[in-house]
Amino acid sequence: MSSIKHVSTSLAPKAIGPYSQAVIANGMVYTAGQIPFIPETMEILDGDIQAQTKLALSNLRAVLKEAGTDFNNIVKTTVFLKDMNDFSKMNETYAEMMGDARPARSAVEVARLPRDVLVEIECVAVIPSKL
Repeated sequence: MSSIKHVSTSLAPKAIGPYSQAVIANGMVYTAGQIPFIPETMEILDGDIQAQTKLALSNLRAVLKEAGTDFNNIVKTTVFLKDMNDFSKMNETYAEMMGDARPARSAVEVARLPRDVLVEIECVAVIPSKL
């Protein structure tokens, strides 16, 4: 029988609705989408796609760390973009932030994102002790 554990860290934006920053189930971490909220102020970073991507990934990293894993154990990411024309610039920052990690990834353009941000990123990762 599996159990579900809810993940919460003050180093990433707190959930602003009825959801968790992440959930651990069966040795896997499923994150909520991370947007470029500044965790300390809960304000949106007013920046370009690269600055917003960097902050969204930094927030994602903090959630993964709290769950006991990191970028190297991500199985899949999903990137939601306000404008697909931002893909190449997002991709540059994504590659820098992810380092050697190369999870499967989907990237889609959506009609609108929370707080009208430019990017939102979620992922599924493995917890190393559960490999």
